Amino acid sequence: MSESQQVQDRRAKLEKIRELGVDPYGSRFPEVRSMAELRKAGEAAGIQPGHHAEHLKARVAGRVMLHRPCGKLIFMTLRDASADLQIGVSKAAVSDRDFQIAAKLLNLGDIIGIDGILGKTKTGELTLWATSVTFLCKALQPPPAKWHGLKDIDLRYRRRYVDLFTNPGVRETFKQRSLIIDAIRRCLVDQGFFEVETPVLQPIYGGAAARPFTTHHNTLDMNLFLRISPELYLKRLLVGGIERVFEFSRVFRNEGIDTQHNPEFTLLELYQAYGDYNDMMDITEMMFVAAIERIGGGFTRKFGEYQIDFTPPWPRRKYADLLREHAGVDMHDIAAVRRKAGELGLEHKGVADAIVINEVFEACAEPKLIQPTFVLDYPAPLCPLTRRKPDDPNIALRFEAYVACCEIANAYTELNDPGVQEENFRRTLEGEKRDETMAVMDEDFLLALKVGMPPAGGLGIGIDRVVMMLTDSTSIRDVILFPLQRPRSVADDTAELDEQGGIIEPK
Repeated sequence: MSESQQVQDRRAKLEKIRELGVDPYGSRFPEVRSMAELRKAGEAAGIQPGHHAEHLKARVAGRVMLHRPCGKLIFMTLRDASADLQIGVSKAAVSDRDFQIAAKLLNLGDIIGIDGILGKTKTGELTLWATSVTFLCKALQPPPAKWHGLKDIDLRYRRRYVDLFTNPGVRETFKQRSLIIDAIRRCLVDQGFFEVETPVLQPIYGGAAARPFTTHHNTLDMNLFLRISPELYLKRLLVGGIERVFEFSRVFRNEGIDTQHNPEFTLLELYQAYGDYNDMMDITEMMFVAAIERIGGGFTRKFGEYQIDFTPPWPRRKYADLLREHAGVDMHDIAAVRRKAGELGLEHKGVADAIVINEVFEACAEPKLIQPTFVLDYPAPLCPLTRRKPDDPNIALRFEAYVACCEIANAYTELNDPGVQEENFRRTLEGEKRDETMAVMDEDFLLALKVGMPPAGGLGIGIDRVVMMLTDSTSIRDVILFPLQRPRSVADDTAELDEQGGIIEPK
């Protein structure tokens, strides 16, 4: 890979910094204040334009985002995790070496530390006036153009470390993700739930209909699977007497990639003994309330083209009623359902009745589910892990929660009858793969049910989709720090970063 002229210039400056006896990769730099905190303190101090606040001495550190030499005065913009702040370096206020570094040897993207006194310029711009400059890291790769940040979508995901410091809005999305997860965790703990960790490597995969990633353990000479769901292990914990349990789990599904799917994603699953799917609806609403209150912005929020009102209680609609309303067919009239499937161009010959019903539902009803809605009571054959409705065994006590046409939660009144569970597994294994399935019979799970699992409600929530909805991010890759990408060479990406450069380097 041939180095660009800018990179060569940066390497030359790196050596000049070393010649001055300065380590261009710095060392510990303690007692740094955040720039957001310092800005708040500066505004509260009431500093007048053209004056300093001698009592507001501070130390900051960040990345150089703007550099404007003006003879014996240099202005820079530093960016840390919280905000930007203007830095003023006067030749009269710092050592000759520090001024030489600030004037001649800095590049955009370098990381430096500043000790200084807070003040305002004559135009009223809050500025930290430097008394010393400390080099912390020389950036050899130029950042993208300062005018618009890193814009190429594919490159943003591949080089997230550049995306984060050039696009502050991206960094804010991931801060909100962290706050959302923390709020949900605290909500569950306050409700008496116990957080656990279950195996990622599983000898038998189950709990969802998905193709797994397969690996091999050399010592035991056995194939293993990256989990597609933690469900069956969490239910074993109900058997063991942990009556309220949850896990934020990384799950892996060897399937397609689109705006709502990534092969690796975060799934929250929880189970409550002596509850049912009605309790899970209440908990779903409670978690959304906690998350929204934590990040702020109110319960009516923009998501893409929609204005979504998350105010509880959310409507609770029957699956059969929505199918009748939007597809014009009765769920129990399979002949009519198949005719409708044919009209829609859906494959239905030789396909199980329940699957045809659900494909018609997905084609006709799902696009109408804009506002938060619980869809209740699914066709039983789709749900082999779910308890049936007492007065109608063709209906499973299951709900899915939809927002903006997207499923964000899936919950059951859990099946705890080992005889029925075994028969459902056998039927699934002998027939077509349905909405939830097992690859092979999990005899140990059946044994656990025979030991005795209390009646329970269970809930799974796609955390990435929740973050999408609450941060107005229309692609799942915008809320996953490092989404899976097709391989490309670092050389290709570096060349593309160079093409997005165009920055004016200080000389």
